[in-house]
Amino acid sequence: MDEACTTETMTALEIADAIRAATQNVFSTMLDLEIKAGEVEIGDTSSSQRTGVVALLGFAGDWMGSGALCCEGRFGCRMAAQLLMSEYDSVNEEVLDAIAEVANMIIGNVKTVLEQRLGAMGLSTPTVIYGRNFETRNVGSREWVSVPFTCGEDTMAIQVSIAPNTKKERPVAPKTSLVGNACPYCGSYASR
Repeated sequence: MDEACTTETMTALEIADAIRAATQNVFSTMLDLEIKAGEVEIGDTSSSQRTGVVALLGFAGDWMGSGALCCEGRFGCRMAAQLLMSEYDSVNEEVLDAIAEVANMIIGNVKTVLEQRLGAMGLSTPTVIYGRNFETRNVGSREWVSVPFTCGEDTMAIQVSIAPNTKKERPVAPKTSLVGNACPYCGSYASR
């Protein structure tokens, strides 16, 4: 059964509510940490210079975009320690994998809420960036909905940017099926 393309949209505040709920759920159930949401920010918040960790995931379907978790390395180590029940003094491969998993859970839960109104979407695997003085940028002019969070002295932000997919679908090539046996002279099959 084909799903019809939806024309519904979601406001930035509805997306922010989904971000808050998903983040608080993951932090309370998976990390056993209390986290507090700040005021939503709307705009080009992704293009600022960063130091720390950014985990990015992409949305695809009739609506497309990105979701991101942004935090300092110290908070990444704390999240990894809670998730993996081990201590981490510095960002390493295990910490980056744990941050990717936390981002995947949060953005995946946000995607589930978005799908209720916008239709089915795919979600990419996380890409994690760690370093100093780097910039993340969203191609196009889509704005981000960003919700900052605090957990004790640590801070992070969850960001989502989503818009209708305006690219035309490519025409599907007709399928070729193999009929009968291979040609005794050339070894190829006749196509229908």
